[in-house]
Amino acid sequence: MTPARLRAQFAARFGGAPALHRAPGRVNLIGEHTDYNGGFVLPAAIDFDTRVAIGAGAGRGLRVHSCNFDQTVRIGREQFAVDAAPNQPGAASWSVYVVAVARALTAAGVQIPDADLMIDGEVPVGAGLSSSAALELALAHALAEAAGARLEPAALALLCQRAENETVGTRCGIMDQYAAALSRAGHAMLLDCRSLQHRELPLDARLRVAGARGGVKIVICNTMVRHSHAGGEYNRRREECERGVAALARGAPAVASLRDVDEDFLVSQRTALDEVAFRRCRHVILENARVLAAADALEQGDLDQFGALMHESHRSLRQDYEVSCPELDLMVELAGSVEGVYGARMTGGGFGGCTVNLVREDAVERFSEAVGGSYRGATGRTPDIYVCETADGAARIDAV
Repeated sequence: MTPARLRAQFAARFGGAPALHRAPGRVNLIGEHTDYNGGFVLPAAIDFDTRVAIGAGAGRGLRVHSCNFDQTVRIGREQFAVDAAPNQPGAASWSVYVVAVARALTAAGVQIPDADLMIDGEVPVGAGLSSSAALELALAHALAEAAGARLEPAALALLCQRAENETVGTRCGIMDQYAAALSRAGHAMLLDCRSLQHRELPLDARLRVAGARGGVKIVICNTMVRHSHAGGEYNRRREECERGVAALARGAPAVASLRDVDEDFLVSQRTALDEVAFRRCRHVILENARVLAAADALEQGDLDQFGALMHESHRSLRQDYEVSCPELDLMVELAGSVEGVYGARMTGGGFGGCTVNLVREDAVERFSEAVGGSYRGATGRTPDIYVCETADGAARIDAV
């Protein structure tokens, strides 16, 4: 809903004039499952927001209403404690993110005031577009400002990553929260997830890359197969990578993460790793190289090379990392058959969700019709197809 409507709904439910805060979803152009291995990623924030309206509360703690679920929960101040139970029995599933952010802020010394909040999310849930990070950053931005705390965007990103790791239970890397906090409209972000140094790669409003012929759009195709990370395969992949690092470190003690390993060394140590750990490590090492090559291609306007790297990434995610699914593979295959498509791959953690496609601007309508119709015919599911613009990171919304 619009900011004006969110303000009006807040006033009708809670009374008063709230402050509004927003944070975007993100699409990862390339660099999957590298962030928690200290590697490189290339995300861009997209123009799907999660918005949080906040005003002074009458009760003790937080009263929070989700417009998406039409549910209201009360979160007592006792739940802000880091050592409290993970969540109240029977609590709404989305409310764990509110508890997680409140705990992380409290642990950082922020004195959260009593407050009423209303949440409205546009980022599709379970689609691999980081609805969780958008929610976390919007909440953190709103609660920190209400508390009078001044936290830099990078600090908020780290705080929200900690919230998801420690309370929600997903051992995610920093990419999603960092992109939601620090992205800039008209740019993609080359992020070093170990040093947290990033470099902006400029793109104009139509994602026309300097030197490229014609405009190109980011088109996201939602398979309508939802994924879930917490406690499942996502965490298992991280454990498999850690098992590989431990084995490699026995042969080279300086190895602290897969960032410290190249393909030649991995191959030389193959007998030290089990087959699963070897393939997981191979994906991460080669994916890091693909990200750096893709950033160079993007700066040079070589979209054919960028697209080829996207396809290589998807093959690796399917074969070595095993996080794709038949619907994602079909969507990528269908995209590859449409003239005007530079590249396609799954985006996000996998096991469902979305593909990201770089499509020539004059081919977007043809692409949407061809891929949408063929996917529906093959699976019986009607995919959501989003033509995206890039967006700024988390911020207060001052205009109505």
